[in-house]
Amino acid sequence: MSQTIAITKEDILYQIKLSCKIPEIIEQIVSRKVIISAAEEAGIKVETEELQQAADKIRLANKLNSADDTWEWLKKHGISLDDFEDIVYGTVISSKLTNNLLANKVEPYFFENQLNYAGAVIYEVVLDDEDLALELFYMIREGEMSFYDVAHKYIQDTELRRKGGYRGIVSRQELKPEISAAIFTAVPPQVLKPILTSKGVHLILVEEIIQPQLDDKLRYKIFADLFTEWIKQQVQEVELVISLE
Repeated sequence: MSQTIAITKEDILYQIKLSCKIPEIIEQIVSRKVIISAAEEAGIKVETEELQQAADKIRLANKLNSADDTWEWLKKHGISLDDFEDIVYGTVISSKLTNNLLANKVEPYFFENQLNYAGAVIYEVVLDDEDLALELFYMIREGEMSFYDVAHKYIQDTELRRKGGYRGIVSRQELKPEISAAIFTAVPPQVLKPILTSKGVHLILVEEIIQPQLDDKLRYKIFADLFTEWIKQQVQEVELVISLE
């Protein structure tokens, strides 16, 4: 038997409460208001062409290839055309504010922190037995076993075993400090002496250290990181007055 259920704005707000999402939503609201206020203070203007380009990118990202697709998407998310225009405006104004605030700070930040953006190509086997790990380390160093042989014999995960323990390119932020320190002072190709952490005993082959280049991808990441930090600082300084009545 079909059933009709009416959902009100109060129901939606109550569900947000039950989902413990209110702090997250409040942070998003404050961030949006802070961005708009800062952009107005800086005299930043948005051109019609910029809005159109941003709208096209949003539609493309959401695979909205036709007007019907767009209307269905708006309906699904309970968004009016005015709401969509606000989303587009927010996207553009955030980008322009980021550029206004940080355009001259990306390169200095990169050069001061470039070690944090270095990468390393590594292979890893995590063991439970420290004595075994040490024994395998010396066997690899003496040429009695290859790292691949160790990985093939001791890695339980099938896919990782097939790749010989290959972890790909990892950054400092992805690694525990004690592992990061050892990896980024290695002289590749080098097998590191076993490292003990809470996850086990790590036997690591450092194949290559990749020095960072300030390309478009990294520039965008630094922009995003700096803007996120700026937003956090602004939010912390805001005095909130919240009314849910």
